[in-house]
Amino acid sequence: MAITKIVEVPLVIAEIPIGPQHPALHEPVMLKVYADGEEVVKVEVNTGYNHRGIEKLCEKNTYYKDLFIIGRVCGICNTVHTNCYVRALEYLLGLEPSPRAKYLRVLAMELERVHSHMLVNATMAEVIGFESLFMQIMLDREKVMKAKEILTGARVMADYMIVGGVRRDIDDAKKERIKDLLLKLRPRVEYYKKVFEEDETIVKRLVNVGRLKPVDVTLHSLVGPIARASDIRTDVRAEDKYDAYGEIPFNVVTRKEGDSWARMMVRWDEVLESINISLYILDHLPSDGNAVPDEKRLPRIFPAGDSYARAEAPRGELTYYVMSDGKSMNPYRVKIRTPSFNNIINSAFMYIGHSLADVPVILTSLDPCISCMERVTVVDLKNNTRYRVTVRELASGKV
Repeated sequence: MAITKIVEVPLVIAEIPIGPQHPALHEPVMLKVYADGEEVVKVEVNTGYNHRGIEKLCEKNTYYKDLFIIGRVCGICNTVHTNCYVRALEYLLGLEPSPRAKYLRVLAMELERVHSHMLVNATMAEVIGFESLFMQIMLDREKVMKAKEILTGARVMADYMIVGGVRRDIDDAKKERIKDLLLKLRPRVEYYKKVFEEDETIVKRLVNVGRLKPVDVTLHSLVGPIARASDIRTDVRAEDKYDAYGEIPFNVVTRKEGDSWARMMVRWDEVLESINISLYILDHLPSDGNAVPDEKRLPRIFPAGDSYARAEAPRGELTYYVMSDGKSMNPYRVKIRTPSFNNIINSAFMYIGHSLADVPVILTSLDPCISCMERVTVVDLKNNTRYRVTVRELASGKV
């Protein structure tokens, strides 16, 4: 009788770097993917390629110069960043903008949400090889970029928010031009939503890929469309009702599927909601109050104290903490927490069990903004030295 000896073959794990440069996601981030054949068994998220030290830079400049620095934290969602920072300053001053200014602020942020969501959905089409769909979405995105330019004076870097209001008002002619652009855009968005619902290529690549249970979202502190796609009803606009959000009717969009497809569909539905919000504002823009305050009358030194503000950025909850010592024209401390900091650093578990081809799809469905995440300089005051730590160490709370 022959005796067969069973020899266990050791598991061979391949380390595959995805990034730091990617043809579709034009920001530097590297996923160190460990795979057994085609199956992903572990992922490490490595960032730090785009650090700019913006938080410390804010502390070396005046409150008002910081408006232009804050607007460059993220090029895509610059108005919501400056809005969150400006409201933190207004809380310190006890200053309330006029109703007209609040409505115009919301209009700028919702136009920004539309073009941000359209951008990432177009990028998803590019990632899965749907080049023609990518080009068509980007072509129609030009309508909202033009609308933002009419409102703020710039397509991308608006520098629109100021303490006490906004930098410029609009007249009836501009309102009609923006309204016309949005009415033309809405049927195009409805068409793209239908494409994402019915196209066989999109459905096969996105459905059941990167699925998140509600408990996964809450356990890992994920925010924004990622949370809402897993049936977690969280939206700072509805929770805090800042600016004019308490007066404007809108729905918080949620889905139950929790996969990459659901995250993209939430964004399409939110684009339609943002268009409706914008049209409501254009039809109900208050006439009372000056939207553009006199900047020369604003105080240069702020009262001593600290302030905290939240906003619903396109990618989720954005927070700003500002501290004033009551003596200087510069803030003593500015601390920013962006939604991508939570969503990207804490999402490595999502890739496990999927194939290598699914990794770019899952990453794109998270709508990563890498430049938002990298702002920190660590200073050892005791030894008067500076040193670098990884973003993962910062996220873990060990530093």
